[in-house]
Amino acid sequence: MSRIVSLSIGIGAAAFAAWAFPVHAQDWPARPVRMMIGAGPGGGTDIIARIIADPLAKHLGQPVVIENRPGAGTTLASELVSKAEPDGYSAVLMSAGHAVAAAIYKTLRYDSVADFQAASLVAEIPLVLITRNDSPIKDVPTLIQRARAKPDGLSYGTGGVGTTMHLSAELLQQIEGIKLRHIPHRTAPQLVQALEAGDVDVVFETMPAVLGQIQGGTRRAIAVTTAARFPGLPNVPTLAESGVRDFNVASWYAVAFPAKTPAAIVARTSAAVAATVKDADVAKRALVPTFHRT
Repeated sequence: MSRIVSLSIGIGAAAFAAWAFPVHAQDWPARPVRMMIGAGPGGGTDIIARIIADPLAKHLGQPVVIENRPGAGTTLASELVSKAEPDGYSAVLMSAGHAVAAAIYKTLRYDSVADFQAASLVAEIPLVLITRNDSPIKDVPTLIQRARAKPDGLSYGTGGVGTTMHLSAELLQQIEGIKLRHIPHRTAPQLVQALEAGDVDVVFETMPAVLGQIQGGTRRAIAVTTAARFPGLPNVPTLAESGVRDFNVASWYAVAFPAKTPAAIVARTSAAVAATVKDADVAKRALVPTFHRT
């Protein structure tokens, strides 16, 4: 896990420092901008993308069109954007899975750093561990106790292999010495349906995808993955508070273009994203208080 965290930090630092040759971009954008995401509808990345799309479009003066390209741990969307023309009309909303993929896949058909030109960090958010309301698993100690008593007897669902959700579950198993069965799904709605149907016992999911259900009382949150509690769920403990030592995981989202996209386009996008996430209505709709504001 430490390798993945270090790689994530390294990719972020290198990408944000790598600027293309400076050119003027007064005429950009002259048509809609595509923003691809490596997740299906209803997931955290999809929700964040659709919340920022319209405000971002107002700042850019052209529509921002969201395209869902789920699969292969977010790599499908990344590959498409890495090979697109660097003209500012193809972007990707990266998640932490972009960095994770570089660490867990032996080969990728793109370079996770060199083939991209990062414009702006958008948000950092926690993940949340949820169960059904009628589940006997009411807290993390109970989950761990049952998993130790019956290895592979409990299952967990995530948004796919190589996602932050998957790695969070693997970290929990590694720290506690337990074994859970992984059942990946392509979209957040499918994942939540599997939980409700009893096909999985617990689910790791990004906060935006399930926060409304938790606050509405239709799902039970038993822990969040970050070091501090989430302000929107003040009564839900962290995994560390629940006895899982040194557990601190967050996901992040960032807008990026293909490498060699003109620096003026990247800079304008960065300014537009900064203006977008400072909008109080955007933060309210996202139900996430950790939007990037610098």
